Amino acid sequence: MPTMKLFKNLFKSEPQPTLPPNTIVVVSGLPRSGTSMMMKMLEAGGLTVVSDGLREADTDNPKGYYEFERVKQLDKGDSEWVADAVGKVVKVIVALLEHLPPEFDYQVLFMNRHIEEVLASQRRMLEHRGEDSNISDEKLGELLQKHVNKTKNWVSAQPNFTGIDVDYNQMLIDPAPYVREVNQFLNGVLDEAAMARVVDPSLYRNRS
Repeated sequence: MPTMKLFKNLFKSEPQPTLPPNTIVVVSGLPRSGTSMMMKMLEAGGLTVVSDGLREADTDNPKGYYEFERVKQLDKGDSEWVADAVGKVVKVIVALLEHLPPEFDYQVLFMNRHIEEVLASQRRMLEHRGEDSNISDEKLGELLQKHVNKTKNWVSAQPNFTGIDVDYNQMLIDPAPYVREVNQFLNGVLDEAAMARVVDPSLYRNRS
């Protein structure tokens, strides 16, 4: 079956020797917070991404989503694939971080974007799908921010997790200092110039 073949080829590259042993880089954040852009930046910088390509690029994300479908099953116990992600980078939304297996070390990049922009982007995506939300933006924004803060507190208490915040809005204005910070967090092994070239302000829609 095509899916099986795709999965078998997913981890064919060797783990990057530049990351600490037993370490996985995780890009996290709320949906529509710039996680896909960061995945593309890290790929350009030299890391191998864990992505199956099943969710194709579209008008909401024209440069691709960089998702791995099995990540969505972490809370159901599907974590055997995580061992093959050592030395690479994978995208995991904040709601699923606590379900990552504890025997690995994780360096987490939290993408932060103005919450009103996240909500506007999510609304637009729902409209493109012909769906609607029955909760107000104010209430949803409050719930999402509480959830993010709770998850960050949880991550900071874990001995096998380290994390930094990345300001999506400011990085689009001036990527260099944020690219440098990310590179230093990941042991200074990335190609900063290649990462900065990925940043495309023309895709900065739904501004607050």
